[in-house]
Amino acid sequence: MKIDTDPKKIEELLTRGVQEVIEQKHLEKRLQSGEPLRIKFGIDPTSPHMHLGHTVPLRKLRQFQDAGHQAVLIIGDATAMIGDPSGRIEARKNLSRKEIDENKKTYIDQAGKILNLETLEIRHNGEWFHSMSAADYLSLTSLVTVQQILQREDFSARLNDSENPLNALEIAYPVMQGYDSVMVKADVELGGYDQKLNLLMGRRLQRKFGQEEQDIMTVPLLLGTDGERKMSKSFGNSISLQDSKEEMYAKTMSIPDTLLINYFTLLTDVSIEEIRQISQTLIREEVNPRDIKARLAWEIVRSLYSSKDADLARGKFEDLFQKHEVPQDIPEHKIDSAMPIVDVLVGSGIAKSKSDARRLIEGGGVKLDGKVIEDLELIVKPIKDGVLIQKGKRHFVRVIL
Repeated sequence: MKIDTDPKKIEELLTRGVQEVIEQKHLEKRLQSGEPLRIKFGIDPTSPHMHLGHTVPLRKLRQFQDAGHQAVLIIGDATAMIGDPSGRIEARKNLSRKEIDENKKTYIDQAGKILNLETLEIRHNGEWFHSMSAADYLSLTSLVTVQQILQREDFSARLNDSENPLNALEIAYPVMQGYDSVMVKADVELGGYDQKLNLLMGRRLQRKFGQEEQDIMTVPLLLGTDGERKMSKSFGNSISLQDSKEEMYAKTMSIPDTLLINYFTLLTDVSIEEIRQISQTLIREEVNPRDIKARLAWEIVRSLYSSKDADLARGKFEDLFQKHEVPQDIPEHKIDSAMPIVDVLVGSGIAKSKSDARRLIEGGGVKLDGKVIEDLELIVKPIKDGVLIQKGKRHFVRVIL
């Protein structure tokens, strides 16, 4: 594939959704030269789920792919056993090989929603680490000083923390990630800006092994749907790549207005010029932010599913939230006789447990045939046509005899 050296595309590659480039002038010259580059991005399968935050560097990797460069996706099945400590105040839970193998099963399919799998080079760093002897590993770690690793603020902050001490495995993580760059001969490595020192480690180790140092590109961390913390499943503020198109659309509609321009920039193909125009209309209050949010939700679903799916998700959302219509495809839950509402909520899957059911009722979050349930001891008496139970705005179940 011919390398695209269009100046405008190179400028967007180097600036859109980019936090920092090291070394920018060097990378710019290489991109202008038409030289095919190897662009590395690594991800650890510490969970079976990827979310929109993961797509920020993946979308940047796709930009390099579209320009004709070789994208290299590293699945960190070895580094996941430690877990990336970047930005953390405590050690991650150690995962077993079995847990990691289970988690990584869906990663390629999820990454394939963004990347061109036909040209993608997929590597697992277990290829080189699982067969490495203790002597080889000790030789590798001897190339780096403890002082260099402790330059990381998150590491130095935990040196005297008795509750969340820094362990030797965590110190090894940057070295392992850096060695990945040596093994795949990376010209460029992508990562979140909290990964900066890990990415710099790749440059240091490449120099030690006589390779040309990779350039590095950091991207912003995507804030979650709460607008406060970075997107993470553990924070309950994520939009998963495995969410249905309807769920993805609805969750996007729930984000704060303050995230709109950031999400358009990092998660869509809408041009920078059009995003500037959208920003101006919002500043001048010429448009309802809800309408802009609907456009954003459509663009995100379209990029991960299709235009048709985005249209369907939008239609279903409008029917449910704007026209206040009940969905047609409501799941049914059958019961043989009258039952306490708490048991019905658990049995139908509306609540995870009896305590969760009570919490939902006490918070006014459950309706029976359109009326808010206030009585924790309510007995549900099913009829032939069923009674409709609703949790929040999106979850329905019809209880039938």
